[in-house]
Amino acid sequence: MALALETTIRSIVRGGISTLAEFNRKRLPLPDKPHPYLRGIHAPMDSELTYTDLEVTGAIPPQLNGRYLRIGPNPIAADPKSYHWFLGDGMVHGVSLQAGRAGWYRNRWIRSRSVGKALDVPAAAGPRHSVFDTVNTNVIGHDGSAWALVEAGSTPVKLGEMLDEQSYDDFGGTLDGGFTGHPHRDPASGELHAICYDATVPNEVRHVVVAPDGRFSMGALVGGRGYPFRWNRSHQARIGLLPREGSASDVIWIDVDPCYIFHTVNAFDLPDGRVVLDAVVYDRMFHATHQGPDANPRGLERWMIDPEARTAERHLIDPSPQEFPRIDERRTGRAYRFAYSMDLPKVFSDQLVGATSIFRHDLEAGTRQRHEFGPNRFPGEFVFVPRHANAAEDEGWLLGFVVDMGNNLTDLAIIDAQAFEAEPVATVRIPHCVPAGFHGNWVASPSYG
Repeated sequence: MALALETTIRSIVRGGISTLAEFNRKRLPLPDKPHPYLRGIHAPMDSELTYTDLEVTGAIPPQLNGRYLRIGPNPIAADPKSYHWFLGDGMVHGVSLQAGRAGWYRNRWIRSRSVGKALDVPAAAGPRHSVFDTVNTNVIGHDGSAWALVEAGSTPVKLGEMLDEQSYDDFGGTLDGGFTGHPHRDPASGELHAICYDATVPNEVRHVVVAPDGRFSMGALVGGRGYPFRWNRSHQARIGLLPREGSASDVIWIDVDPCYIFHTVNAFDLPDGRVVLDAVVYDRMFHATHQGPDANPRGLERWMIDPEARTAERHLIDPSPQEFPRIDERRTGRAYRFAYSMDLPKVFSDQLVGATSIFRHDLEAGTRQRHEFGPNRFPGEFVFVPRHANAAEDEGWLLGFVVDMGNNLTDLAIIDAQAFEAEPVATVRIPHCVPAGFHGNWVASPSYG
């Protein structure tokens, strides 16, 4: 009864906040310059396209049978007064690879209520966790399907093979609340582990585990700003360690110097009980603008966390600004050697992206390689795909979009991870710019591996 009452009260409060926020949003002043996340490489596409005759350079590895999918914000009708990059209508971009051929490219908006209204089409069916049902952060494969996810908000969206079929899905009624845009799969059990929170419930964090079959095992917002998070130097920064089989009372909280982390690389236990955490770390975030990220990271760090002493020693691995770190996902939660990340401009750019290379870190040798794509060719996040099920770490390919702004083109580049600095083994040409987005993944066909 108490839980039901609390849920009802929260629903009423959220509704009131949303109404007040919408009222104040209309009174915000126009920005004094063009919005950085509505122009350039972030300029949204205005239509959904399908191409089946794609130009290929080089040879697509025949082992790659599946879809490369990536998602990001693509607002249909953004208001530059209140628009924040993280809140744009979600759009999925996909390229199908089969037997050494590029089958198709498609881009499709996630059919939220607002998108359905704007396109004059039915919104995707299924339960919503909240009024704000935009999904734009990540696309993963799980339980034989592709799922579009968002951080700190809506119910996941299940996608059909061609991206047209969409449905909001709370994992068969087993998800209570929102999900996350950054789940991690345990390679041994196949379970998805997720740390979930809701932007409108600031005092609650949940650990959610999704079984392999797809089931469970406010001030700024009120003021009209769509994105409710702000930097507050008076708040103590902490990192929490939750035993995998533990409960909330078992969490160990460790104070750390003020900082911010969007993306961890990986974490694993040491024999002596300490935990290693690798991450891209910022000194601060969301302190100067309401439009998007407003600082460069200080670099790639390794934290040595001691749960007994309750300390976290920070060591700088690489001071270069970089983001969207990825690994061979079969090493998630385990000791690993290689990490791959997207280079960032040395001087902070209000569009965040703008560097022309990606990095390969050999954490065992303490070295870094750079794959350079050339002038005015801007890569996004690259994902690692193993050559076969039993491949060694780093034995496989890196896949990601590279945008050529000058020629209004995008390539899906396929790089041999063990020949990182060499030319891509293949590129698939997309005849337009794919806007800078967030995360994506390789979703293999069932016969893969």
